[in-house]
Amino acid sequence: MVANGDWLAGLAVPQILELASTFTVQQFLARDNYRRRVERGDPVGLHEFPCALLQGYDAVHLRADVQLGATGQLFNIMAGARLQEASGQPPCVALTFPVLAGTDGTDRMSKSRGNYIGLTDSPAGQFGKIMSIPDHVMPQWVRLVTDWPAGQGEEFIAALASGALHPMEAKKQPGHRIVGLYHGSRAADAAQRAFERTHQLGGQPDVIPEVTLHDPMHLADLLVSIGAASSKSDARRLIAGRGVSLNGQKAPSGELVIDATVTIKVGPRRFNRIVFN
Repeated sequence: MVANGDWLAGLAVPQILELASTFTVQQFLARDNYRRRVERGDPVGLHEFPCALLQGYDAVHLRADVQLGATGQLFNIMAGARLQEASGQPPCVALTFPVLAGTDGTDRMSKSRGNYIGLTDSPAGQFGKIMSIPDHVMPQWVRLVTDWPAGQGEEFIAALASGALHPMEAKKQPGHRIVGLYHGSRAADAAQRAFERTHQLGGQPDVIPEVTLHDPMHLADLLVSIGAASSKSDARRLIAGRGVSLNGQKAPSGELVIDATVTIKVGPRRFNRIVFN
């Protein structure tokens, strides 16, 4: 394990200009990421170009035989191969891997986008997020996230495409396997049972976060205070849409005063137990 700052920090301006002379602006603008932004009229910062140069120089300094990266890194990896050839080295082999779509099924998984599953998430948290992914990204998740043998994964994907597997039931299989990888099979069993009890059988999770109140509150105000609604009008819409339950019964109105211990369910997954000091 080495840090590229050890050699990049010592590069002088003439060396950086020499690296830059290996490429043309047209080569950079041909990259999809840059080209699309230019066509849309979006800004492309000049500081973005040296990234490929410096990553490429890493390959030269290390005399790299192979570079691994996501498909989005292919341009930078190939820049390294080009610089290696210009330096008299054999070019490295590029191995790229697909980018995993996040839980929204659209953007790449990213903590900043909030569409990620953390390796240290609880078993129930991981399982619940996996069950929420859109159906169309399941084949990619099976191929990239599980450790199933290729044949087993492709059989699963074929059964899903043919309709032999219902998407909801199908997701439980990779969900159980993924949770098992990080928490063990017993934790995966418990996470699946908890999901089925809570979201399919209308039950409650074993552990419900508690919120302590000191004074009675109207339900709409309470939903805002615990973060279950963004505003009182949003809370009223949830209640009117029958998306809020109190002790298993649909809430009648946002003006209802909550003045005793009650379990609130908002949507299919959020539970809070309200207690009074």
